[in-house]
Parts: sequence; structure tokens; C-alpha cells
Amino acid sequence: MDWYPLMNSLRVAAVSTVVVFFLGIRAAQWIAKLPPLLKGTLDVALTLPLVLPPTVVGWLLLLLLGPRRPLGSWVQSVFGTRLVMTWWSAVFATVVVAFPLMYRTARGAFESFDKNLADAGRTLGRSEAWVFWRVQMPCCGQGILAGTVLAFARGLGEYGATSMVAGYTPGRTATISTTVYQLWRTNDDAGALRWVLINIAISAVFLLAINLLETRQRAGR
Repeated sequence: MDWYPLMNSLRVAAVSTVVVFFLGIRAAQWIAKLPPLLKGTLDVALTLPLVLPPTVVGWLLLLLLGPRRPLGSWVQSVFGTRLVMTWWSAVFATVVVAFPLMYRTARGAFESFDKNLADAGRTLGRSEAWVFWRVQMPCCGQGILAGTVLAFARGLGEYGATSMVAGYTPGRTATISTTVYQLWRTNDDAGALRWVLINIAISAVFLLAINLLETRQRAGR
């Protein structure tokens, strides 16, 4: 059995989760401080990939990253590499579709944060970075953790946008989702079922670990 789809799916999900973790937190922290009108406008723009069909997201990414498009053509001419139909092309797709999940959960956590705690840290002469990482982040930990889990799960199961920008090439771009589809198309239901069960098992173990971690955090308070 070729395990490349599993390794590639985990790699894509892990890389995209790290990216959206920092991007989502930074965007949520910044937008939470903006006036309501501007906040609402930016919120719509950043959350839009969450409600758009994945194929629409993939099509838009192809318009941006395709080899005949300005950005894709420039990268290929300068660096000699394509931005589509490679394994890291799937990272672009999963970052776009997973970002809103991280952003919205992080923003909700930051907006519910008691700002008096941050002010107390500032009065003690602590830097903004210290207050953020040592005071705000621990208090918002459950929301941040939830966003991280959702982003990873979304990246692991993404199909529509991934299939359009990365395609399906065994041993190069195949993921669990695209492999399941290809096996289904060739009437290999047994093979598709194996990958479906593997995906379910990974997601269940990951969610169970997060639930145990949250339980320990509550018990330690």
C-alpha cells in the first residue's frame, strides 16, 4: 500500500496550520481593535473563503498562481519553479480555506479577553510582546486551541481547491482526499474505504488528544 497520500496530507495540513496560526492570530488581534464599520468590512473579506465553494477558491487561486498568470509566470521565470501542480500548491489552497476558521475563533477569544489584565501588565513595565504572549494568549488559550484544531482538520480534509491547484499525481501531489476520489472513480471501493477509515482515525485521535489537553488545563486552574 502506497502511504504517500497519508504523509503528504499530514505535511500539507501541518504546514498550513502553522501558517494560519500566526496569520490568524495577527489578523484577529489587529482587527479586534478597529472601529466597527472597518472591522465589519474586513471581517467579511477575510471570512469569505469559508462560505465560497472550494472549487471557486481553487479557480481564483489558479487565476493568481497559474503559469500563464503574472505572479505564477514571474515566479517560474525567476526561480524556475511552478506554483501549481506541486505538493506545496496544496498548502496555498489549505491556507486560504482554513484561515477563516483560525481567524474567527481567535478574534472571538481576543474580544472576550479582559483588557484590565493587559493594563495591569503594562503598569508593571512589561512590553507589549510580553503582555500578549504571557497574559493574553494564556487567557485566550482555549479559543486559540479550538481554531488550531479546526484549521488542521480543514487542511487534512480539503479536496475542492486542492484538486484544482495541485491535481492528483501519485507519489507527488496525491492527498487522502484526492486519492479517495480517484479510487472511487475507478470503482475501487475497498481502497477508498481504507483511506476513509484512516482519515477518520487520524481526526478522531487528534480531537481526543485536544480534548484531553483542554481537560488538563481546566483541572490545573
